[in-house]
Formats: sequence, C-alpha cells, structure tokens
Amino acid sequence: MTSAQPLDVKPTPLALLLLGRESDPASERGVDCPGDLPAPSDPDLVERAHAAKASLGDRVFVLGHHYQRDEVIQFADVTGDSFKLARDAAARPEAEFIVFCGVHFMAESADILTSDAQRVILPDLAAGCSMADMASAEQVAEAWDVLTEAGVADVTVPVSYMNSSADIKAFTGRNGGVICTSSNAKRALDWAYEQAGQDGKVLFLPDQHLGRNTAVRELGFSLDDCVVYNPHRPNGGLTADQLRRARIILWRGHCSVHGRFTLDSVREVRERIPGVNVLVHPECQYEVVDAADQVGSTEHIIATLDAAPAGSRWAIGTELNLVRRLANRYADQGKEIVFLDRTVCFCSTMNRIDLPHLVWSLESLVAGKVVNRIEVDRETEHYAKLALERMLALP
Repeated sequence: MTSAQPLDVKPTPLALLLLGRESDPASERGVDCPGDLPAPSDPDLVERAHAAKASLGDRVFVLGHHYQRDEVIQFADVTGDSFKLARDAAARPEAEFIVFCGVHFMAESADILTSDAQRVILPDLAAGCSMADMASAEQVAEAWDVLTEAGVADVTVPVSYMNSSADIKAFTGRNGGVICTSSNAKRALDWAYEQAGQDGKVLFLPDQHLGRNTAVRELGFSLDDCVVYNPHRPNGGLTADQLRRARIILWRGHCSVHGRFTLDSVREVRERIPGVNVLVHPECQYEVVDAADQVGSTEHIIATLDAAPAGSRWAIGTELNLVRRLANRYADQGKEIVFLDRTVCFCSTMNRIDLPHLVWSLESLVAGKVVNRIEVDRETEHYAKLALERMLALP
C-alpha cells in the first residue's frame, strides 16, 4: 500500500512524476510532488516537539541539514551543510545535547568537534549515507596495501571528502592526508600535491565524481590522469602500471542522489525551458557538470539563487527537499526554480529523520534518557580530528 495521495490528484504544471505512474511529458519537470507523504498520523506531534524543545531550553541544540524535510527543518536552531553544522555545534559549548537531523557521518563529525561534555544524538540510527558506506575501513586499508605493493603509497596523499565515516577520516589523518568539502576540494588537492612532491599522487575518497570534477575542471588534469579504484575487484581492478601512471586515484563511490542526474536531463530541460540556467552540485557525473552553466556546493547553490535576478529560470541538480524549499522561497520574486531530474529524488536515508523520531529523541531527553548517542572512540577521534584540523589550516 502506497502512502502517496490518491491517483486522482491533478498534477500542477510544475509537478514531478512518481516512479511507476503514467507518463506525462508536459508535467515531468518541477518541484511540486503530488505524491508527498501524508501528515504524521499523530496530529499533536508538532505541539509535542515545541513543548519538548521549550522544556530543554539551552540544554539542547538542534541541527538541520539542508536536505531534511520541512517538518523537521522547522525545529532546527541552525541549518546548513554537514561541516558547517558540526562547527556550529562546537561553537555552542553550553548545549548539553546536540540533536543532529542529518545522517550518521555528520553526527560523527559533530562528536569529533564538540567537547566531551556534549552528547550528540541522531534521531534515527538507520539514517546512514550510501556514499559514506561505499568505503569501509577494511577496504581502504586493503587499497593502501595495493598501493604499497605498486610502490606508490609513499608518494600518495589521501584526501577524503567530508561525506565519509569517522574511520575513513582517521585513516586520512593517520596517513598524512586532509579532509575536504565540496567548497574547498581544490585547495585540499593543491595542498595534497604539495605534500606528495613532484611525482606525487592523491587517493581521493569516497566520491569519485567530486574528485574527478575538481582534478579535471579546476586543476587542469586530463581524464586519462584519473583512474578508478573498485574495492570489489582484485587490486581495485587496476594494474601496478596504471597506478604508477595515474595522477589521482579515485575511489569507486558516489552520491545516490546526485548520481541520478544525466546529460539527457540537462538537454531536455534546455529544450523545455528557454533561457534556463543549469546549476548542479559537484557530486554529479562529469558529463553533467561539464554541460551545466554553473557548478557549486550546496551553500553556493543557495547563494547563487539568492543573488539571481527576478524572472530568471533555473534547473537545479541537487536534492529535492532543498530545491523545493528554494523554489518556494523565491517564488514571489518571479524566479522559476525547477528540479533537474524528471522523477522524484529525495535522499532516502536523510528522510529517515522524520517528525516522530525527532519528537521521540527530544521527549526522551526531557525524561532524562539519552537515546541514539553517537560516540567516536578516542583513537579514531584523534586521527580524524588531525585530518580535519589540516583542512581548517588550508590557505
């Protein structure tokens, strides 16, 4: 049984199609989703959330990632991307409880950066990240052994995207590497190549697309300078000679949301909406980024739309909750903002953080019970923090 609205709901001109529904080329682009989830079954949840937050007062600090659904975002004390939120939490030492409405690796980062007196809570422990899960500590350790056997580990510096587990961040710190965000990936790679030396290489974890897009589009590498290490194949599916010739070794990982956008998506939206500006996240595939008008982080996307002139048209390649929120925010300014894909594309793991889980976690704290605490062990925290501090020290 589906939780979508009845089939006789008429789509608006900017409606998105639900997967499995009939095709309607005239309504395959937009931000309005006729299949939105119904309101929570308990009509008192909003009031209960307000009451629990009020009872906790300054003891609790609620973080809301940009990709969260509106029913959760309305209770966030701050919103932002993962690293900004972790830093915001660290800047609030008086908050005893940090409730992170995001996914698991984000809560880990918050625990690494906050004090021992603060406790980080993830309302639903099933809220993981498919990209982060594509690189396990065991797989990366095995890959490092492969690089060692090929004679290149000693000239390779790991650079790990923020969207990685604490274990991967610790591996990066332990091996002289640095963490990056989608905003500072170029600076992180520049730093890494300075450390690696003239014949140096970078092992980029775990998102191959951000690594490739940055290396080729911003550092001037060729696509042939990039190889992809597949942890599910012997030796990563690469020969020792391929590893020696490569400039950047990309981990075979990707974002399940941003990886959906295709070159056809870009072509189709240009045909349908004259004068449209295509703006995508750098986690998208290389050919999508190359065909777009602009590329940038989540914060860059928000800032670009904020500064865009009235009447401008935009197709955005990032998570649907954010795109729809931006479309609603700027509708009265005459900005037409649509979703780049033609089918619904929420971040399924991010959407596990819903109002019932948030209320449960807040009310548990009111009752004196800490649930779903995210706690990184001391050694992992030490090396992960080392890699994060190197990022913070980037010029």
